[in-house]
Amino acid sequence: MGAESLLIFLLVGLIAGWLASQLVRGGGFGLVGDLVVGVIGALIAGYLFPALHISIGGGILGAIIAAAIGAIILLVILRAFKRA
Repeated sequence: MGAESLLIFLLVGLIAGWLASQLVRGGGFGLVGDLVVGVIGALIAGYLFPALHISIGGGILGAIIAAAIGAIILLVILRAFKRA
């Protein structure tokens, strides 16, 4: 992975993590936490969507939407563990 690809991946993760933290109240972990949640969310979506035969579309917008959905899933799981 080149430096540009890594930068885009981190930028998508940051946007997706921020978006997920806005949609899931109480899920924000700050800038670095949102980045981590977004990147992990992108990984979750990357494994989950093809297994379920879900296609959001290509391009940067599709990547952000998929990563945000994965990040929301992660935040809901983290919230469930935090309450337990």
